Amino acid sequence: MEKTRKNATYRPETSKEAGTSGTTTPSGTTRVVYGSRIAEETATGSTMLRSITLRYLIALAPRSTSSCRYLGTLVIAEHEGGSLTKTSLSSIEAASKFLCKDNSLSLLLAGTGPSLQEAATNAASCHPSISQVLVADSDKFKHHLAEPWAKLVHLVQQKGEYSHIVAASGSFGKNILPRAAALLDVSPVTDVIEISEPRTFVRPIYAGNALCTIRYTGSNPCMLTIRSTSFPVSASQDSQTNPAPIHQVDLSSFNEDGNSRHVKQTTQESERPDLGSARVVITGGRALKSAENFKMIEKLAEKLGAAVGATRAAVDAGYVPNELQVGQTGKIVAPELYMAFGVSGAIQHIAGMRDSKVIVAVNKDADAPIFQVADYGLVGDLFDIIPELLEKLPEKN
Repeated sequence: MEKTRKNATYRPETSKEAGTSGTTTPSGTTRVVYGSRIAEETATGSTMLRSITLRYLIALAPRSTSSCRYLGTLVIAEHEGGSLTKTSLSSIEAASKFLCKDNSLSLLLAGTGPSLQEAATNAASCHPSISQVLVADSDKFKHHLAEPWAKLVHLVQQKGEYSHIVAASGSFGKNILPRAAALLDVSPVTDVIEISEPRTFVRPIYAGNALCTIRYTGSNPCMLTIRSTSFPVSASQDSQTNPAPIHQVDLSSFNEDGNSRHVKQTTQESERPDLGSARVVITGGRALKSAENFKMIEKLAEKLGAAVGATRAAVDAGYVPNELQVGQTGKIVAPELYMAFGVSGAIQHIAGMRDSKVIVAVNKDADAPIFQVADYGLVGDLFDIIPELLEKLPEKN
């Protein structure tokens, strides 16, 4: 399946790639298109052939899949506690391997305070492909509001003219990139899982049941969000010996007139690993029947040093908060081990965990769809199996 996205198409007064067509202008001149030439026949009957305008020729010509006159690729990075997030590192990995082999890679960080400067210092030496780190230090970027961040991306693009702008396909990137794309009048390509060429991408559709190849033919910049689980960071990646230069973004012309404001941010403190980056994920479904029973999943996760996940049905039933939801409308995970207890295997859930290295499913329904994607399956009652596992598994060291 192949789709083509276009941002704008130049339409001459009359045009056909083959044959002829004509219109009459208010001055009495009939303009006719002959393939690649235009004939103008005046009211007196005289005919004159002239070449098509340069703008029309450019519009008809096939666009190149790469642009050499642009500076390179810009990665919009997220940072926490003075370090780049794992999803941002995946964005850098994808951009360095597939988008900027011959061009530069710039990193954009924004925020305020010492943590921003620490993150910039760490980012400057985190990957050898990074040529510069752009830092926007202002209280306007303290929170990830779409309005100021989108305007920042627009400002940086106007000064840098990048061919690609990349962000991770998480809440951070999905919040900022579409609005920035609207300001730049381009169409973003979202949830990319494979980069075939600098302007040819693969993304899942229909909850991951089909893959769509997209060739971007719009104007620069080509903006995309990448699924971080599809671009894992190499474990042997060496840090840059000579740190990239750090430049401050000139915000003298930056105006903030957004209609939204940050109210508060709440997080749940937990000693368990983050769900999006954990090596092991234990997920429970609606079959657990109550929030009290869901604590068995949490105990099992503690023994295995795993993160806890849940299906949308379990979240909607109030067993766990929605930040633990795994699936198409939740978090996309790809751990080394994914264990699903009482999960039927709806396509929306499978779309969020099908890239896991090893999938183990426990369900009393032998025909549950989860067994179609599982590497190991056990048909049985989870209320018997989980207590047995808790009894036989040793405590985490």
